[in-house]
Amino acid sequence: MPKLGMEPIRRRQLIDATIASMHEDGFANTTVQRISRRAGLSAGIIAHYFQDKAGLMEATMLTLVEALRREAVERLTRARGPQARVHAIIDANFAPTQCVPEVVSAWLAFWSMVRQSPGLLRIQRIYQRRLRSNLMHAFKLFLAPAEAERLTAGLAALIDGLWLNAALAGGTMDAAAARRIAHQYVDSQISVSEPRP
Repeated sequence: MPKLGMEPIRRRQLIDATIASMHEDGFANTTVQRISRRAGLSAGIIAHYFQDKAGLMEATMLTLVEALRREAVERLTRARGPQARVHAIIDANFAPTQCVPEVVSAWLAFWSMVRQSPGLLRIQRIYQRRLRSNLMHAFKLFLAPAEAERLTAGLAALIDGLWLNAALAGGTMDAAAARRIAHQYVDSQISVSEPRP
């Protein structure tokens, strides 16, 4: 019988091993056996904690989404002013913790599987809704509604595009360059946008 309190530790070990395996072996070669071996645990423990590989993949993607949410909340709490809130959202998406090669590779793997997995699709939609909601809230504080919609769509697409570009480039991301590109885009768009009436 496992020791009390071991479940969160074991679950985290398996999620970390899943991320590492997707980075090093690719999604197609990420098997229950490889994950459990990498974590130093038996393959049966995956079924015990996650039911199956699909459950482990969903838990792993949720972990990445939750880490991104924490980054955003932390930065938004410190932001002073509406435009600073937009920059905080950008900075959260390109934070050092988000831009390590293993995490970039994991996101790409999940994006490639979203259409085949209802669970992953649901998590992806949560991420997209949260990003758009945060951006819309920030933009609406100082821009006309139509402009807020336009900039939300453009910036969300730019963030995803910068991520996809990094993932396809082998999982390496120049986070500072990505932040700079996104900041320049949004600042230039704000300068020509209709302010909030």
